[in-house]
Amino acid sequence: MNEKERRARRQFLQSCGLVTGVVGLALCGWLPVANARAPRLRPPGALDEDDFLASCIKCGQCLQVCPVKAIELGDLDEGFAVGAPYIDARAQACDFSCDAAQCILACPTGALTYDKPSFLAVRPGAEMAKPPLLKAKANDPEPTLNLNERMGLARLVRPDACLATKGEGFIGLARGSAFTGLMRYVEVDRWTPIPVRDHPYERELCDLCVTECPIGDAIVMETFTAADGSQRQRPKVLEQCVGCGVCEMVCPLDEPAIVVEARATWEGES
Repeated sequence: MNEKERRARRQFLQSCGLVTGVVGLALCGWLPVANARAPRLRPPGALDEDDFLASCIKCGQCLQVCPVKAIELGDLDEGFAVGAPYIDARAQACDFSCDAAQCILACPTGALTYDKPSFLAVRPGAEMAKPPLLKAKANDPEPTLNLNERMGLARLVRPDACLATKGEGFIGLARGSAFTGLMRYVEVDRWTPIPVRDHPYERELCDLCVTECPIGDAIVMETFTAADGSQRQRPKVLEQCVGCGVCEMVCPLDEPAIVVEARATWEGES
């Protein structure tokens, strides 16, 4: 073996060692994370985070059955959560286009479940006050979703930027012509989600987060008195919010005024 071949062999072995080390550290949860991440929004019915990660086998079955492709799998920088399913609500929210949370039905381990085992406690504020009413099923014999715990909770984090709070309307495409997100519009098609970019809006007062929310009684417009004494309106999140993320997805601002906080719990009226 000449020097050139020996050098190529060393480089190959070094590359193999580096890849093995990176994968090993990621699987062990020790890979440094370059950017601090907020807690991931897990699919409907997910157990509490530690139990979820212990139960999920990263099979991807939930991803395959999601009709709007809302579910993604964690990358190598996720540590113990590498390969675990999550939802990036701003990119693609869960709008329950499947009606019955197919991801839960597809999960083989119970990491996503309608009913927690009795030995797993429910965190205060995570349990739904009553079964969520799915607007798309309002006229069905069974209009509610079989969800006992919320995924997270929506919050109006930038009230001063909110178009409704400023008394402004919205005309056009909620996220622009390049946005690839999907959503079910019952007035267009009861079953088939369509691109948000194919559904223009025309509102005298922006209320997309309220009207497009798939859950009944989860978010409403409330009247408040502004600093100048005028009467304005703003979105108000109610206890029936499940944390699906549709409000965050359709907010037409470059940086959304309303976002979903993963695994956040209801703490009563603020």
